Amino acid sequence: MNNQFNTNNKQLDKDLVAKVLQGDKSAYDLLVIKYQHRVIQLVNRYIKDPSEAQDVAQETFIKAYKALPRFRGDSAFYTWLYRIAINTAKNYLLSRSRRRNDYQVDIQEAEQLENCAQLQGIDTPEHLLMNDDIVNSIEQVIENLPEEMRIAITLREFEGMNYEDIAQTMQCPVGTIRSRIFRAREAIDKILTPLLDKR
Repeated sequence: MNNQFNTNNKQLDKDLVAKVLQGDKSAYDLLVIKYQHRVIQLVNRYIKDPSEAQDVAQETFIKAYKALPRFRGDSAFYTWLYRIAINTAKNYLLSRSRRRNDYQVDIQEAEQLENCAQLQGIDTPEHLLMNDDIVNSIEQVIENLPEEMRIAITLREFEGMNYEDIAQTMQCPVGTIRSRIFRAREAIDKILTPLLDKR
């Protein structure tokens, strides 16, 4: 049932993109309305100022509109849009850090903060997640993961993306994604198990 919904949703987006490319600009408005909330949420994890996040989200949709002829439809529209949003947010942080020499922006830290804020996605009892020791330990593990593993586990657990979409987003085989996520979960479990055993 869910797969059928995803297939229909993907086809609907492709149809809307086709209409935009044929000159129907209102079709793009529908795509913006459909995904603006998710894009703003995503950008907010990198950029804490709401008005700046709004600007970056708007820039994401402008860039996507200009790049629309390059959208091949191999991946879901949101997967493609997600990549543009992440790149736009990172570019914004980089340009801001260059403008403010006294304020060093750490993009990886922004990604780690995203992980910490979304810990509910990890399958552990809810009341345990409120425990500072456990939260801090998981945060530390995720911080220390290699970048590829950290991004993969974030997309899977906190963004809810499937393995195929993660593979397209990260531009590598599905098997590699499964391996990265498995190893990330292993690293988290290794820290969690002794903590949970103390309870």
